[in-house]
Amino acid sequence: QVQLVESGGGSVQPGGSLRLSCAASGSIFSINIMGWYRQAPGKQRELVAAITSGDNTNYADSVKGRFTISRDNAKNTVYLQMNSLKPEDTAVYYCNVKGQYSSGFFRRNFDSWGQGTQVSVSS
Repeated sequence: QVQLVESGGGSVQPGGSLRLSCAASGSIFSINIMGWYRQAPGKQRELVAAITSGDNTNYADSVKGRFTISRDNAKNTVYLQMNSLKPEDTAVYYCNVKGQYSSGFFRRNFDSWGQGTQVSVSS
């Protein structure tokens, strides 16, 4: 089907920046929505940001003005630029991609998740 490979996590001090990347591969016919979620210890997974095929974006209130989501359709890749990071941004970040893949004569929907990448913000 479709595989996602994430990169770019790490440890930074408060106020620092990180850029996450997520590349999708496989028999992709089209990609509709690409997004980033995060899950902190003891908390539920939450949507951080999402971008549609028409470049419409949606952000969690907690990251508005600090994070920017973008996509490169030619590379089937989504990015999350994270600036002014805070300790409360510490979490495992997951990429999610929804679209259609080709299977023989058919097109089937997919909803794939990345493996997760750790982002830690502390002094």
